[in-house]
Amino acid sequence: MPCAASSESARQPNQNTSAGNDKTVESARKSLLDTFTERRALYENIGTMTGIPWYNLAAIDQYERTLSFAHPKTRPLRDGLIAIYMNEVKWVGLMNPDHEDTKPRSIAYFDGFGRDGDGDGKADRNNDADVLYSVAHFLLQYGTSSSDFNIGLWEYYENSRSVERINQFARIYGKYGTLDLHRHAFPLPLGGDYSFRSTWGASRSYGGYRIHEGTDLFAHYGMPVRSTCFGVIEVMGWNRYGGWRVGIRDLNNVYHYYAHLSGFNKNFREGDIVEPGTVVGWVGSSGYGRPGTQGKFPPHLHYGLYRDNGLTEWSFDPYPHLRKWEREERKRRKRK
Repeated sequence: MPCAASSESARQPNQNTSAGNDKTVESARKSLLDTFTERRALYENIGTMTGIPWYNLAAIDQYERTLSFAHPKTRPLRDGLIAIYMNEVKWVGLMNPDHEDTKPRSIAYFDGFGRDGDGDGKADRNNDADVLYSVAHFLLQYGTSSSDFNIGLWEYYENSRSVERINQFARIYGKYGTLDLHRHAFPLPLGGDYSFRSTWGASRSYGGYRIHEGTDLFAHYGMPVRSTCFGVIEVMGWNRYGGWRVGIRDLNNVYHYYAHLSGFNKNFREGDIVEPGTVVGWVGSSGYGRPGTQGKFPPHLHYGLYRDNGLTEWSFDPYPHLRKWEREERKRRKRK
């Protein structure tokens, strides 16, 4: 009896901890949804004032957010709803002696970007409405059509990569009509027979010595491979190293790389939008040679993640994310 009582006592704190964790997750989720609601309202308000669709403004804001995550030291994330970053010199104007200037007239005189977006008579760099309106005001100088919007983006960022990313993000937001698009799925069916461990950074010799930029998930030939995210298919085709592969760009400006496939889902093409759980291909053993080369290694999915900093991309270890997405999807299934 003492052993049984002791065992029950040992289990109870774990149950409480699990319940506490669930409540914490639910609370964080509600807070995030509240933030999305506030952001959407701001996008729509500025959109009504300027005629720029809310999803275009959302795409600019989200792109800026990804740049701040990639460059935390040089462009810190703003403390507010909007992530658009503008230093004080750009805001008030290069020759403006007052770097804290909030007067719209003097800021305009010195060719600063700052504008009054909420009608309070100030152009405040710490005000979300002012920041978002200021960017929208700049873009409107080039017109209101979609091509004018792209020209304005180019003039603002002077980077074709930025224009492409913002258009991708806008298409995703426009299709689903919500900001709540950051759920993930595990790349293989959870009921399938698969195994994986951390293999990022291991050495590879085919094509010259290099590191392994991903995680290998071993599974049966032909097992469905699924999109882990909401995103745009950037690439579908052959790669000498990766064989038949698919590349998907998500809203965090992360490129998801699926390689060594046996084939693609022919319902999709480059430029199409996918969501978590969408089947994009099947496990295979393609690669390490000319198009069609198969069988130089056991069937598996090579899954890689690459972050874009606005100019270049770099690989990072997907293993912790795969474990996290696997756990989250299992929990979602249990709640159904």
